[in-house]
Parts: sequence; structure tokens; C-alpha cells
Amino acid sequence: MSFVQAGSQEKGVVVVVVWEESERGWGERPDGYSLHLTPESVLQFVEDYWATMPDEVPDEYSRPTGEVYATLVESEIYTQVAASKNGIRFYGQPPPGV
Repeated sequence: MSFVQAGSQEKGVVVVVVWEESERGWGERPDGYSLHLTPESVLQFVEDYWATMPDEVPDEYSRPTGEVYATLVESEIYTQVAASKNGIRFYGQPPPGV
């Protein structure tokens, strides 16, 4: 596990991927973010997501924006990400480290 001391708190280092939604006829809008432990888990997470999509382009879908960076999160969040298969998606709030 990759923890660092940030003041009096222990925090974990994660990789953040920002997502956007595309909807035919409406355009694009922010669609949350995902947290991962490694760049490799980002690639697997995105690959697993696309594997759930139909062969034809759907009317509505999410995709990474290309904005990827490392940041610190609370140890509780880090533990949740570490317990996941390849990462966790979050909605309705700005990504950490912004």
C-alpha cells in the first residue's frame, strides 16, 4: 500500500481519471471520475468498461477525457479502491486534487 503522512493524517496515493458523457443530440458533459492504484489498473478498468458496450455506437456513453493525474486521498477511500477489482467510479462531486 502506498500511504504518505500529510500533516496529522495518513493518505493514500491514487490515479484519478476524469470521465465525460456523450449523448447523441445533446453533446458532452462531465460524468464523474474514477480512482485507481496503478496506471495498469486504469487501462484494465477502461478496457472492462468498453467490453460492456454494444458493438454499435450507443446514443449515450461515458469515456475518459484524457485527464489523468496522481493525487492523495483519505486512507478510507484508498482502502476502498485497494479492495476493488481495478478502481471505483464516483459521480456528483469534483475529483480529488482539483
